[in-house]
Amino acid sequence: MADRPGPDALPPPLETGAPSAPAGLALACDIGPIAVFFLVNFLTPGLQISRLLTATGAFMAASIAAMVVSRWKLGKISPMLWFSTALVLVFGALTLYFHNEEFIKLKPTVIYASLAAILGYGWLTNRPLLQAMFGTTYQGVSARGWALLTRNWAFYLAFMALLNEIIRHSFSTDFWVGFKLWGAIPLTMLFSIANMPMLLRHGLQTKKSPVPPAG
Repeated sequence: MADRPGPDALPPPLETGAPSAPAGLALACDIGPIAVFFLVNFLTPGLQISRLLTATGAFMAASIAAMVVSRWKLGKISPMLWFSTALVLVFGALTLYFHNEEFIKLKPTVIYASLAAILGYGWLTNRPLLQAMFGTTYQGVSARGWALLTRNWAFYLAFMALLNEIIRHSFSTDFWVGFKLWGAIPLTMLFSIANMPMLLRHGLQTKKSPVPPAG
């Protein structure tokens, strides 16, 4: 995609130096619950459905813990963390109640598709919604740069929604769980890094750029 500019979430932008402690903690609050989900599913003995149910319960608990830590240590909970945790609790509860893994596997699709629709609407109506979230981080970016960033994230998130559907229908549950940690997160970080040349061409200031909470 020309002028390319993020879970299941948008990652923090690329920094020129080492990440600050709050930035690292914010990233941990985003990735931590997914890592717990993966580890519990991997380490719990028994049938696949039993392992996934146990991992789902741990995922829900870890997501709540991430919100508590974010509020305690960072002083706030990002909108993305609120949104993703709410869906984890809803789809996790459905998974546990019906003993059906498809509910928790559908959650990333809902997150990706919802964000893609919101950002796509913002792009089509000339409302670069990402500017409200990352305006203090991507300092100096022009209106054109924000429009491109919003458009490209909308397309990327739509792609991730489609990819999650393909994986959950075509591969095993263990593969899907592993992809959430070892596939979706690296892909999103790489895509975020790929945005940087475009943002630099549209005025991004690289010095002393703070990192917002990922989520």
